[in-house]
Amino acid sequence: MSTTGSAGPALLEVRDMSKYFGSVNALEAINLTVNAGEVTCVLGDNGAGKSTLIKILSGVHSPDEGELLIDGEPVRFSGPRDARAQGIATVFQDLATVPLMSVWRNFFLGNEPTKGWGPVSRLDVKGAQAIMRQELGKMGIDVRDPNQTVGTLSGGERQALAIARAVYCGARVLILDEPTSALGVRQSGIVLKYIIQARAMGRGVIFITHNPHHAFPVGDRFVLLKRGRLLGSYLKSETSIESLTAMMAGGAELEQLSHELQGMAKEDPQAAKVARELAAELPASGS
Repeated sequence: MSTTGSAGPALLEVRDMSKYFGSVNALEAINLTVNAGEVTCVLGDNGAGKSTLIKILSGVHSPDEGELLIDGEPVRFSGPRDARAQGIATVFQDLATVPLMSVWRNFFLGNEPTKGWGPVSRLDVKGAQAIMRQELGKMGIDVRDPNQTVGTLSGGERQALAIARAVYCGARVLILDEPTSALGVRQSGIVLKYIIQARAMGRGVIFITHNPHHAFPVGDRFVLLKRGRLLGSYLKSETSIESLTAMMAGGAELEQLSHELQGMAKEDPQAAKVARELAAELPASGS
């Protein structure tokens, strides 16, 4: 188990956080550290507690136990607005984009700059388009026509638009909820590039994913969740993609299942084939 190696307090830190829904332990004693200029990857399958963690960090839920600290100071959020005021921005899978809206209008989503005063105040279209181009340019995207609709952008470019918007609005911590789950290989690679760029801009990034092959190339630290519990927390130097994959796959569970299937081999030849395939996976995953 690793701790932060930064000189000062972390941008965001979760200490022994738990959340209960009746008799269900959605999260139990979770610890998490996010430093400026680092990517913290939170990995886990469905039901691991990732969604509950996101909702706590974004102010939707309040934890039942534990602490949330910003710059080393304990905070409590009464809603998403409080989280945003502290510089925490969440980019969900739906990207909060409107396909038929122009790229520059979607970048501001109702917060477009204006010029003039009082009753003569009006939308500063050219200024807004210039800001949008500049901010997307920082993410490596050149928008040729600011009036083109968001629907003409690729999935990876939409993710970049949402990230650039959050950064422009003052986000210090970016929470990316499964940003590559619905994308192909090429578009996933584009999103990973934008995550690296956000890190280079000094932002702290929380990359929520179930795919260790996407997490490992960009991650600096890795937090593994399973059924609401902390399975492990590691710096990149302390683990490998093989180890992460094995822990997520449940190496011990696979081994037990392989033995059980081998016991069924005499009655069911297909079970023997599956057992051999599982056994072949164990050495490859570092078990």
